[in-house]
Amino acid sequence: MSHLEKLKNIKAFVFDVDGVFTDGSVYLLPEGNMCRVMNVLDGFAVVKALKKKYKICVITGGDDPMVRHRIHYLGITDYYAKVHHKLEKFEEFKTKYQLQNEEILTMGDDIPDIKMMKISGISACPPNSVAEVKEISDYISPIYGGKGAVRDVIEQVMKVQGTWIDDDTQSI
Repeated sequence: MSHLEKLKNIKAFVFDVDGVFTDGSVYLLPEGNMCRVMNVLDGFAVVKALKKKYKICVITGGDDPMVRHRIHYLGITDYYAKVHHKLEKFEEFKTKYQLQNEEILTMGDDIPDIKMMKISGISACPPNSVAEVKEISDYISPIYGGKGAVRDVIEQVMKVQGTWIDDDTQSI
């Protein structure tokens, strides 16, 4: 089955944070604070997908309060932080919504993402991912993490399924 054919089956997305929603950089600020940058293009696509009833899950090894705030601000309620075995939370998310593997697109960028990517209907990664992730990915986005890679995969799915452009676009 081709990449485009598989997109027709997608009902849910699972994303990592660092390297996917962000470029993987951590800015070290005075007084020991750290911050990351996320892209509004990704945010727009997430909100649009949620309005169209797609399920979105974020599974990350970190636990930055600002990341948590941004993810919840976008409307994502399935957010799992400080996860060392991502496959367990992937399975929990899948069970919660009675999803099949082929209905999930997973985007990751590093070794902890591989197990859940391997069983997903489509595995995707940004081009700045580690070699091991690129090797197992069905799709390598031309757009870097933190620069719109999340939007790229969401938009592709929604365009194939005819849910991307509609009268609701102006209300987001």
